[in-house]
Amino acid sequence: MPLIAQLLTVLLFTCLSLTARGEKLRIVTEPWAPYVYEENGTSLGLDYETTAIVFKRLGIDVEWQFLPWKRCLSMLEQGQADGVLDIFHSDERDATLLYPSEPLSQVEFVMFYANQWPHPFRTLDDLKGLTIGTSPGYLYSKDFSESTLFTREPAPTHEANFGKLVRGRIDLLITDRRVGQHLLDQLNIRDKITENPTVISQQSQFLALRRNAGMDLLVQRFGAELKRFKREPAYAELSARYGADPATKVRAASATTTSGKTVEQQESGAQ
Repeated sequence: MPLIAQLLTVLLFTCLSLTARGEKLRIVTEPWAPYVYEENGTSLGLDYETTAIVFKRLGIDVEWQFLPWKRCLSMLEQGQADGVLDIFHSDERDATLLYPSEPLSQVEFVMFYANQWPHPFRTLDDLKGLTIGTSPGYLYSKDFSESTLFTREPAPTHEANFGKLVRGRIDLLITDRRVGQHLLDQLNIRDKITENPTVISQQSQFLALRRNAGMDLLVQRFGAELKRFKREPAYAELSARYGADPATKVRAASATTTSGKTVEQQESGAQ
C-alpha cells in the first residue's frame, strides 16, 4: 500500500474511532480575547473560529473548555484533554505535544503602565527595581524571565493584572499587544493606561495535540487545511473582524526590542 494511502487510512480510523465511541476531541484554552473568548454564552475569537472551521472541514467534533491557563496545562499532563488552543512552542513541550507546521496567529508581548505612575522604557535595564505583573504558566523571552533586575508578580487573570496596575500595586504588566488593547476598552480604562511601544518578545500561537496514537497525522492534516483556509476570502473577513491584517504576503516592519536590536516584525499572512 502506498505511504499516502496508509496515512489516510490511519486518519480515517482515528476519526471513526472517535465517532464510534461517541467521543469528541477535547480542547482546552484560556480566554484570550480577541483570539479566543466567550461572550453571552457564545465562543468567539480569531483563533477559536479559525480552528472550529478547520476541524469541521476535517470532520472532527470538538468539545471546548475555557479554563485558567495553568489548569489547561495540568489537564494536558494528566491526559484529561486531547489538545490546547493558542499555546506557544517550546523544546520542553515537544516530548508531549504535537504542533502543526502552520501557526494560528502571531503575538507581540509589550508592557502597559498607569498614567498616574508612568514608567516608559526602552530596555530591560530601565526596569531595575520595578514590579512587573505576569500571567502564571505563560512563556516569555529568556531575557525577561531570567532577569534579576526586577520582580515578576503573577495574577490569576489578565483583568486582575490591569486592576492591580490601575491601583498602583504593580509598576507595569506584560501581555500581548492586541489582548491589552482589547482589555483597555472592555474595562473602560483607556484614559488611565498607556502601552509602551517596546516589543519584549514575539511568539507564534498554535493548536497543539497530545502525542496519542493517530494524532500525528491529524496534526499534519490540520496544518495543511489551516494553511489552505488562510488563503480564502473567508479568513480575510474573519481577520478583519478581529482587527488583524490578513495580508496575502508577509509584511515586515522595523521594531526595537528590549535587547536594543532591530528585528523583523512579521504578521502572519496567507503563505
